[in-house]
Amino acid sequence: MTLLAVDWLLIIEKLVLIAIIVFASLGIALYTTFAERKVAAVLQDRPGPNRAGPFGLLQPFADGLKLIMKEEIIPTSSNKALFVLGPGLAMTAALMTCSVIPWSSHIEIFDRKIDLQIADINIGILYIFGVVSMGVYGMMIGGWASNNKFSLMAALRGASQAISYELAMGLSLIAVLMLSGSLSLKTIVDGQMAAGSYWNIVYQPLGFIIFFVCALAECNRTPFDLPEAENELNFGYHQEYSSMKLGFYLFSEYINMIMSSAVMASLYFGGFDIPFLDESTLAPNIAAIIGVAALLTKIAIFIFVFMWIRWTVPRFRYDQLMNLGWKTMIPLALFNMLVTGALILLKAGV
Repeated sequence: MTLLAVDWLLIIEKLVLIAIIVFASLGIALYTTFAERKVAAVLQDRPGPNRAGPFGLLQPFADGLKLIMKEEIIPTSSNKALFVLGPGLAMTAALMTCSVIPWSSHIEIFDRKIDLQIADINIGILYIFGVVSMGVYGMMIGGWASNNKFSLMAALRGASQAISYELAMGLSLIAVLMLSGSLSLKTIVDGQMAAGSYWNIVYQPLGFIIFFVCALAECNRTPFDLPEAENELNFGYHQEYSSMKLGFYLFSEYINMIMSSAVMASLYFGGFDIPFLDESTLAPNIAAIIGVAALLTKIAIFIFVFMWIRWTVPRFRYDQLMNLGWKTMIPLALFNMLVTGALILLKAGV
């Protein structure tokens, strides 16, 4: 009976944690759209959105209400079931990534230790790659089901781009896995927080640069936003979408950006670690809150860099994008992996 009660408590804890993380991700994504417009306005020397609410803070709600109120149109020549499935799959895949990210250490409530991670699985990195690959299906299904040649061309671009840059991203990660000896994100973060250790960015600067560039391509962000090349393919793979189906595609892009930032912070910048602060000297709940704040701060910095690049760097041509992925990123990732392996063997005295 006691074991059954503990199991039910664990299930309730995980469900509450899932609800908090999902709704927090949606809220952050909502205001990331506002932040992007404000960053663009600052870089272009103009005010940006400032009418809806004080300082324009209600603008995301106005935009969301506009999407909800818009007429929902499903083209008569489309595959209706797949047309509806596409944006749903893209949104689901984006949200599923958050389940293996360690948001902080743990909190203690009524003598119960609650980890601030939905699932600490020993193949966390593989899980993330699998879920990210599912997101490509959302793009492909939406582009194909629209029965529009421009949407299909944009979806094919997106799938080719994802395949090209996932290879380099995976190879850059192998070097981190060789250093940590684990596929678990929690173990990787704990290794960077251990006494006498440094963040992985110190050991893997080239690997981080490769991973960051590939993350830009995976999130379809400038200069790799070829699936949404408006001046070439009208509106991209969601050409025929309207109302909240379009909103799901747009939101999934921002959630992917948030989750990519969280993964990069966990892999290369210590996750929820704060340098020169010994979390073991603090009360568990205080340390957990500080850890969440530290990770969110690192995520915010990465998101700002994503936005800065979008409004600064011009879009690549498609042949340039493919050449960079296959002829530059993959050889660099292989070189980084081999050098890392050689240094590990040298250190071990083999």
